[in-house]
Amino acid sequence: MSERLDYEVQLDVVSEGYDRETEWFQPRIGMIPPSTAVLTMTKARLWGSDIFTALQEMRSEDFGRTWSDPVAHATIDRRRIGDFEVCPCDITPAWHEATGKLLATGHTAVYMPGEKGGLMANDDVMRDIVYTVYDAGARTWSEWDTVELPDREKFFWAAPGCAQRVDLPGGDVLLPISRMDRASVGENFWTGCFVTTVLRCSFDGRKLAYLEHGDEMSVPEPRGLYEPSLTVYQGRYYLTLRNDIRGYVAVGDDGLHFEDYIPWAFDDGDELGSYNTQQHWVTHSDGLFLTYTRRGADNDHVIRHRAPLFIAEVDPERLCVIRDTERILVPDKGAQLGNFGALNASPEESWVVTSEGMHGDATEPMNLDLSESRGANNRVWLARIVWNEPNRLVSV
Repeated sequence: MSERLDYEVQLDVVSEGYDRETEWFQPRIGMIPPSTAVLTMTKARLWGSDIFTALQEMRSEDFGRTWSDPVAHATIDRRRIGDFEVCPCDITPAWHEATGKLLATGHTAVYMPGEKGGLMANDDVMRDIVYTVYDAGARTWSEWDTVELPDREKFFWAAPGCAQRVDLPGGDVLLPISRMDRASVGENFWTGCFVTTVLRCSFDGRKLAYLEHGDEMSVPEPRGLYEPSLTVYQGRYYLTLRNDIRGYVAVGDDGLHFEDYIPWAFDDGDELGSYNTQQHWVTHSDGLFLTYTRRGADNDHVIRHRAPLFIAEVDPERLCVIRDTERILVPDKGAQLGNFGALNASPEESWVVTSEGMHGDATEPMNLDLSESRGANNRVWLARIVWNEPNRLVSV
């Protein structure tokens, strides 16, 4: 641990319970300074994988102590486009200081129409970068829109899903995305490899527009590098990347170009064991931290070892996780916790939010009884990281 920096964890339950037909999934929180928190999450249908419906919102005016009931918004719901239904998903809201707007980014998922319409996983349809802007006074989200991209054969699928972005002082947005060209998507994208890059975009408070993109990174292991998250720490940019076999990390000087990406490992050389799910950053002015799930935590019963949810400090020079700083943020109750978000909420607190994904068992993912028998109940967890030193990266 950094010499002076330490923290305590306060674990809150935002909501609990579900109807065994749908579940709360992929919660994310955006802060409107100084104390308004806007939590977005989706109702996922439990008869299949990644079957998403309208984004819903809960709001807190008292720094997350109490929350409003969930509200669905028609402006961020599915749309019928041609023969398909298109849904914004994997949404992450974050405050855009230059415009004073809460900007949420994600991507589209495309489904066959109807109550049992499955996810389209082939080159019949594109995936687009989605964004929506929150009107804090009216408590409404703008109609979701898409970012125009060059060369749509190359950017046939483009997804900043679940990504942490970095906003530059002038207002431009560094948005990490994963992309796949049409040929790689083919008849079934599960056999293709994603490429990760970072876009620089302009944002004027209403429109998010592509300006350029940086290095393109991938590996030949299953599905390549995807679901990236970006942070800046002490003048350098750090990128964490999902892969089906192992997570990767890269560092660079401008947020667009990166040195060689390497697998995540502990400082003793052992592989971290985080795979096939996200990792996210918790960034303090005096320390850089990674949040993740991993193998080797008496958790073979959880699908993809996605619980418990850990936090540990990162050595920013060696690009490794310092093993003896690892702590559990959210406990293993037999449900997956790998779809989560992280943010700096104030100078005193950073937050990590996740939900218990009820498709949780490693051998029988669709068996809700197994997740429930281990204590899961589709809780939405808010882990407050309470710092002993103020985070100078947060101005309010």
